[in-house]
Amino acid sequence: MKTAIVPVLVAAFVLFTSAAPTTAQASGPGQDGPSMVVLVRHAERAGPSADDPGLTEVGAQRARELARLLADVGITRIHSSDTRRTRETALPLARQEEVEIEIYDHRNLEAFAAVLLTLPGTHLVVGHSNTTDEMSVLLGGASHGPIVEAWEYDRIYFLTPRPGGGMETMVLRFGPIPVRP
Repeated sequence: MKTAIVPVLVAAFVLFTSAAPTTAQASGPGQDGPSMVVLVRHAERAGPSADDPGLTEVGAQRARELARLLADVGITRIHSSDTRRTRETALPLARQEEVEIEIYDHRNLEAFAAVLLTLPGTHLVVGHSNTTDEMSVLLGGASHGPIVEAWEYDRIYFLTPRPGGGMETMVLRFGPIPVRP
């Protein structure tokens, strides 16, 4: 039942933060931006030996759980770095929501964050252990520290615009409990 509470928390966060005016509304007319950005690291990858590994079965399960978790959030755009593991993490949600996966350059996060802040809608960004927390900060959200490369695949960030600027940040865990080495 532990995972059943996560959708309730997400819904409460969305309702609470959507009651306040968005950054665009607080800043004035003509300045659109996202209503919410969801950030997640790719799911469990199959072995580091391959050049561009896909997901393990547990990773595929986590990707399906991500789609289930975000089913009622209203994702309108999905962004993925150009690796097989990130695209495979985004794919179940993209199919479910009938949204195309847009590729971004994870080596140029500042430029991507600047563009993302101008795009209306509700976004999912699938990244990496070394980009997800940094993207939160670049978007005006809080840092929750480095993601552990070896095993931490279950952290998900929900960012919503605050009146006056910045992003309110909520971080949760989802899917199967990762196996720590």
